[in-house]
Amino acid sequence: MAILKLQDYNIYVNEGLQILQPFTQNYSSIFVLVDDNTQKYCLPLLEQKINSFKLIEIPSGEIHKNIETCQSIWNQLMKNNADRNALLINLGGGVIGDMGGFCASTYKRGIDFIQIPTTLLSQVDASIGGKLGIDFAQVKNSIGLFQNPKAVIIESDFLKTLPFGELRSGYAEIIKHSLISDAQQWQQLSKIIDIQNFNNWQILIEPSLQIKQNIVQQDPFEKGIRKALNFGHTIGHAVESLALETTQALLHGEAIAIGMVCESYLSHKADLLSKNQLEEITQYISTVYAHYSINEADSTKLLQLMRNDKKNQNHQINFTFLTNIGQCQINQTASDKLILESLAYYNSIT
Repeated sequence: MAILKLQDYNIYVNEGLQILQPFTQNYSSIFVLVDDNTQKYCLPLLEQKINSFKLIEIPSGEIHKNIETCQSIWNQLMKNNADRNALLINLGGGVIGDMGGFCASTYKRGIDFIQIPTTLLSQVDASIGGKLGIDFAQVKNSIGLFQNPKAVIIESDFLKTLPFGELRSGYAEIIKHSLISDAQQWQQLSKIIDIQNFNNWQILIEPSLQIKQNIVQQDPFEKGIRKALNFGHTIGHAVESLALETTQALLHGEAIAIGMVCESYLSHKADLLSKNQLEEITQYISTVYAHYSINEADSTKLLQLMRNDKKNQNHQINFTFLTNIGQCQINQTASDKLILESLAYYNSIT
């Protein structure tokens, strides 16, 4: 059990859902945002801890992380007479947390919200740091803002409700944290080969949280070192967005795994990462994640999606490159030719 402090709010790790009680007092009304999955599997745990609330349900999935779903949330708040002293509890994964926080922060110029992440991905990544938003024009998280919650409550019991694919998706962010900041943790992770039968996620959550906590505290508004957390995401987000248009949609972590291989390759081509370390990263990620074929015909679309990435500066695609396992360098660029070469490198993995 641990309490991690971030600016003006705390992250409660396995303190139990009873920690929610003090936060729900003195509000005019309480709302709980769920999707169809968290309503079925996670809401019963929450219902035992708070007595009176109104439920807002939205469809599950990244495809619904858009302005139309926000309108539905705002409409339900309005119809239930939510005033500026209302509280919104976001019970779900990254989509719920990002979009629920965004809607709370913009409804009547802002109401309080609490994040209760229920997926491994959201517990180690999306719920921390106050980044909120929605997807727009095929670009992930392109409309949003920074706003801190009243608290983040992380309870590992929720992970028991998840299918393996969701756990593996979240594991990609744990891998990312180790690659950019903790070589020792990478060595521990690289010994975990049978992910499907791994069940001690609790021992990985807190170290991963501490890496992100340390980075976010140094740079709360992503002006500098916080960009390190985007390793694997420039290419990964583009691949994820394009896959949403097909019958072979990728989970976020699956796409980020692809991005980490590609951006490790770019790090090597920039003479920052050794060939041996590139091969070590590639081998481990390809062991954990099934191969996904990227169609060469989609190259132009992928590059365009990368050009629309919100991290870009001076019309150049912005990357974080590895300089070593456990170390990275922000604000890096690569030519279109090299980016396409990195995708071909990923495709060559067997």
